[in-house]
Parts: sequence; C-alpha cells; structure tokens
Amino acid sequence: MRSAESVVYLEVISLTVFVVSSLAVAYVYFGYPLLVLVAARLFPRNVIREAIEPTVTIIITAYNEERDICRKIENTLALDYPPDKLDIIVASDGSTDGTDELVQRYAGRGVSLFRQEGRVGKTYTQNRAVEQASGDIILFSDATTTYRSDVVKALVQNFADPTVGCVAGRLVYKDDVGSGVGTGAKSYWGYETALKMGESRVCSLIGVSGCLYAVRRSAYRPMSPEACSDFLIATVIFRDGLRSVLETDAVCFEETNRQSEKEFRMRIRVIAQTFGDLWRNRDMLNPFKSGFYAIQLLSHKVGRYSVPFFMISIFVSSLILGFSSNVFLFIALLQVAFYLAAGFGWFMEKNGVSNRFLAIPFYFLLGNVATVAGFLKFLKGERYVQWEPAR
Repeated sequence: MRSAESVVYLEVISLTVFVVSSLAVAYVYFGYPLLVLVAARLFPRNVIREAIEPTVTIIITAYNEERDICRKIENTLALDYPPDKLDIIVASDGSTDGTDELVQRYAGRGVSLFRQEGRVGKTYTQNRAVEQASGDIILFSDATTTYRSDVVKALVQNFADPTVGCVAGRLVYKDDVGSGVGTGAKSYWGYETALKMGESRVCSLIGVSGCLYAVRRSAYRPMSPEACSDFLIATVIFRDGLRSVLETDAVCFEETNRQSEKEFRMRIRVIAQTFGDLWRNRDMLNPFKSGFYAIQLLSHKVGRYSVPFFMISIFVSSLILGFSSNVFLFIALLQVAFYLAAGFGWFMEKNGVSNRFLAIPFYFLLGNVATVAGFLKFLKGERYVQWEPAR
C-alpha cells in the first residue's frame, strides 16, 4: 500500500514539475514576446526624432586586429557625417601585433590611437577611451563590424528626445559559407531583434549590440572591468532615468562565428559576465522599483537563462511519467529525438557539412549548454576581463 502511495506521490510531483517547467519555457519563448508585442501596441513610448548633428566620437575597441583594422578605419572615414563633427579613436587593449602601427598611419586623417597598456579588457579600455573623447555622443564599435554610410545620422536623430540616453543599431549577421553555427546564429538573432524592437517601443532595451551603440557623453558611467558593457550599459542608463532605444535604420554587418568551439567560448564568457551584472544590480529586478524594466530583465535574461534547467526538469519528469503513460513516453521520445538531431548537427558541423534544419536544434542546445557552463563559472567566482577576437 505504501509503495502504491509512493508511486502516486511521485507521479503527482512529476506531473507538477512537468507542467510548471513547460509553462515556464513557453512563457520565455512565446508568452513574453507576446506580452511585449501587446504592450507596445497598447502603450507605445514614441521617440522624438529630429535631423540634428551633435559632435560624435567613435571609439573602436581592438585587440590584435591587424587583419581588419584598416578596413574598419576606411569604412568609418567614409561615413556620411560632417567631418568637423566627427572624431575617431581606436582603443587598443595592449595589442601585441601590428594594430597600433597601422592605426598611427591614419593620424593625419583624424584618427587617434589610445593605447591601454597590458590586457585589462574591453570594458576598462572603453572606460579609459571615453575620458579622451570630446564628442557629445560616444559611439562604440568593434573592429570587425562594417557600417552602412548613414549609420551615424540614423543614430543621433534619436538624441533629440531628452528621455533617450542610449541608442542601439541593428546588427545583421552574414554567413557567406552557410555554416551550421552561422545558420543557427542568424536565426537566433532574427528572433532577438524582433524582441528588441518591442522592448524598445514599450519601455527600454535591456542590452545592446556591442558593435554598434551610442551614448550621451553626459550619461556614460564607468563600468566594472568584468562587466559585459553592452548588456550593463542599458541598466546604467535606466538608473539615471533615461531609456535605451533601437534604431532599425542604423545598420551594421558582421560575420558570424563559423566554429562551434569559438561560439561556445564566447557565449560562456558573455553569460558568466551577465550573471555577474545581474547579481550586482539585483535591485533592478524589483518591479516596484524599476517597473516594466524589471519584467524585461526577469523574462528576457533570468527566464532565458533558466531554460536549460527547466528543460532538464521536463525531460526527467516526462521519463518518470512515461512508465505509466504512453503520452508522456512519446513526449520523452520526442525530446530524445530533438537532442539526437542537435548532436548530429554538431557532428556534421565538425565535419564541414551544413544542414539548415539540424542547425537550429544544434545552436539551441549549444546556447543552453553554454548557459549552464556560464552559470557554474559565475558561482565559482570566475571573472572574465580579457577577450579574444572571435570572428
């Protein structure tokens, strides 16, 4: 009798875990985007845009970018913006190759080099470079990113709105070889961009693309060296009563990673940094303090990073329930098939073969495994300061 009761209790607990975990995953990927879409339609916060031309300093942060730095500088010099209102700083984080020497060749064309000795990391190097900047608007860029010529004009028009402190551009990933990682990254980023558009309209972005975003010089605050600056900047801005918005007409292009190992390492670093930023700013997760911004953080970041743990719960609970239910046995087998497809996608990617259908489960699993790894590194207190060019 006790054994039968124990089985019943186990099944009830498993069913509860399955339902709660399934609803949580459904909310993160479907419910929250729907909430943002509806809120943006019902309560839009429009941005005042005017054709203004403030002074702008473009900061290109680089480490050992001799392969791409000249192309990046030429692309920046070709931007359609008054030259007398634009200056360019290449912030070198202790580069050991020919990056600095190549930058110095452009000194006569309005490009200056700021060299940060040692490897102190991207965020600290940006903090120091901002001290050298003279523009009213600071635009941050990576050395591997190509800008459309009208990108500065498109960004700065948003600063006519006094409530705007940060403006993010729209990153478009390119993958000319059609790699598995690239295909997955493009699909994921398309979903993220659509979500960011809604968040921008209803409240504020909670993060930006590090390769293209602009900040009011007066609103920039130095960030911790181990911070993920392109995530944390939105919270820094929001604390000061300003918002971060997305400008879809400000377009930049960047190649995706083509190797799963590099993408995996990059995701672990960013996720571990973001966990640290969330912990240090956990007061912003309180809706009574930060309103809908807290809902965004909880749903888009905390909820998203909880998905792999919910996935484990769904799989284990469906396996237990599968002993007495063919429906749950089928659900468990579907999950096994999904993970096998992801594994096969990884195997094909390792052997240089791309399949667009397998790329999605492969990239989804890669991102969630990286989330678990990043969380464990955060718990162990590991700090990420240095970064390596990944593309």
